[in-house]
Formats: sequence, C-alpha cells, structure tokens
Amino acid sequence: MAEQAEVAFLRVYLNTLSSQPLTYNDNYQQPPQNSLKKVPVLQISLPPPPVRAAAAAAADTASTLTLTFKSLKPAASFSLSAIHPADSILSLKQRIAAEPNGPPVSAQRLLFKGKALADAKLVKEYPNLLSGETVNLVLKPTTTTDAAPAMDNNNSNTLPAPKPTLSIGDRPVVSAAEAAAHPRRHTRIPSVVLSPSPSHDNAAGSPAASVTDITLTLDNIDAEPGLAAAELSTYHEKLAEPEFWEALLVFLNSSFPAPADAARAWEDFLRASKNTLTASEVARIRDRCGVSGMAGT
Repeated sequence: MAEQAEVAFLRVYLNTLSSQPLTYNDNYQQPPQNSLKKVPVLQISLPPPPVRAAAAAAADTASTLTLTFKSLKPAASFSLSAIHPADSILSLKQRIAAEPNGPPVSAQRLLFKGKALADAKLVKEYPNLLSGETVNLVLKPTTTTDAAPAMDNNNSNTLPAPKPTLSIGDRPVVSAAEAAAHPRRHTRIPSVVLSPSPSHDNAAGSPAASVTDITLTLDNIDAEPGLAAAELSTYHEKLAEPEFWEALLVFLNSSFPAPADAARAWEDFLRASKNTLTASEVARIRDRCGVSGMAGT
C-alpha cells in the first residue's frame, strides 16, 4: 500500500510540474546536441562575363536604320542615320528638333503609310518601318506672341497702340464699315437699359419717383450709320434664298466622295451664316434642302 501511495504521489507531482510554464534566463543557450545542423553551402566559382565579339558589334551596327522625314507644308526634309530599333519615336522627334531649322517636338506629328507613330512606342514595334523608308512629317500650327510695339527712332517713343475692340462676352462689337468688309461677322449691337427701382420712402405715401430709362449703345463713333446697309441687304437677300443653299449642297456632294463629309461642310457653312439669318429663314432652308440640324430643326 505504501508503494502504491508513493507512485500516485509522483504521478500527481509530475503532472503538476508539466502544466507549469517554462521560464528561461536571458543568457540561456541551447545545448549543441539539441541544435539543428547547418547545411554547408558550396562555394561555386562563376565564369567571367563573355567578351562581346566583333561580329556581334558589326551585326548591331548593321541593324541600325536610316530614315528620311519629309514635310509638305512648309517643304522640308530631314535625314536621320544610326537609328537603333530600340529608340523611341519621341527620341526621333527630339533629333529632328536638334537639326538646323528643325521644328519643335510639340509641333511634330509623324505618319507612316497613313498611320500615326506614337511617342511612347519603339521603332521595332513598327515592323514595316525599314531602313531607307520615308516618313511623313506633319507640322501642327504653333501660337506666336504678339510683337512688341515699334519704337520711333527720332524721339525714342513708342508708336500709338492699335485701337482696342469692344466686346460683349465672347462676341466682338464691330462698326458698320467693318461689317461691310466682313459681312459674315456679327453686326447686331445690343443696348443696355437701366431702370432704377423706386425707393421705400416713395412707396409709403409720397408720389412715386419718375423712372428714367438710360440707353447705352456700343456703336463706334467713327462709323457712319447706314454706310453698308445696301451691301448688307443684298448679301442677306442672297443668303436667305433656299435655292442658294440647295445649289451649295449639290456642289458639296459632287466635291466630297463621302455624303457625310458633304453634309458636315454644308452644316458648317450654315452655322457660320446664322448671325445674319433668322430662325424662320433657317427653317425654310433646312426644309428645302432636307438637312436637319440639332434637335431636328
């Protein structure tokens, strides 16, 4: 019985010890026999990098391209050699800009067989672009700043600046003389009427104050009224005839191969002439020609 009691005590004691967490000191080191063995790393010697052969260098030189870039307006031609297939289209534009009288990069557009060349793509991405080919160079118009005012050599004073042009919003106000020279420009001059509202004191019982209309016109004082009235009337009469627009549509259909292009050109002409046409005249023109515009009008 005594031996069984000791065995039971040892079992309970061991179970109690195994349930307690183990705490190691800061300088604890695991015995070497319990550590994992390190896998040895073999030192493999690497061969030296290969030397580029002369044949490979000659083949690389032979793979370069020579292209010619031609522009029609204005007439210009640029020839670039030693173009690597890994060069980008943007780098070609930069080389063209570095040539004598070369256009800036922003004004250049490269076309090859009717297809535009993207700046971000490489030359080798266009397999049909071979050495000796000619690439079309289209120059986009660039904006130029106004020139500085001229100086008078005698008294070193600036010449008088040009007379400013009055405008309302985005529509310039022109005189009758300018309207005669350019009959398609906007000639209606708006007027502004200022009507002061009566004060609160007058509304209380005193007689209402008289309202005065002040009309402000933006006519040019240098223009003579009625100078181009006859010319504008004959121009408007011809422009308001539906037969004129019907003949214009027939001419555009014979000039453009695609009917959609002819209708677009006809619409552009009509929109440019709407400043001198009324809504009823535009409706008669569209009914006669059978061309509907925005919202079916």
